[in-house]
Amino acid sequence: MSATAWWVLGTAVLVALVAAYLAWTAGRVQRLHIRAESAARALDAHLLRRAAAAAVLAEQRYGVELYAAARIALDAAPEEREAAENDLTRQLRAVELDPTDPACEAVIAASRRLALARQVHTDLVRDARAARGRPLVRLLRMGRGQQWPRYFDVDDPTLLVPGETSAA
Repeated sequence: MSATAWWVLGTAVLVALVAAYLAWTAGRVQRLHIRAESAARALDAHLLRRAAAAAVLAEQRYGVELYAAARIALDAAPEEREAAENDLTRQLRAVELDPTDPACEAVIAASRRLALARQVHTDLVRDARAARGRPLVRLLRMGRGQQWPRYFDVDDPTLLVPGETSAA
């Protein structure tokens, strides 16, 4: 083979490697966005389950304030959702929950699942934003078809019951 043929072959291999890396990077950005969107939907479902369980609990045992906070959280518009969920968390922390009561147990379990869903969502949003913020991704506008993933900023929804200590 002549020197020119080696240069052509080397250039073709280099172009193929760069193209494969760019395709992999674009796919990764796309996958991270999809996962962040899925996590947001799962978080929303857990928020609704907790609010519904809190409304049932408020109807059975506790007062109007907890019920109102639960209803507001269930009916909140997207831009008001974080504040409504934080208010519901504060209301739930203000009441003493009996883990032997099935309604209280449902709220406690829903709050624990919500805490996990919130952490998963936060991690995936962070990863998607980091991938999208890389210089090459920004330069080639690999994420242009999607909105930036948004964090859902709520207080830790984990509820302590009598006899338990905080893990923190």
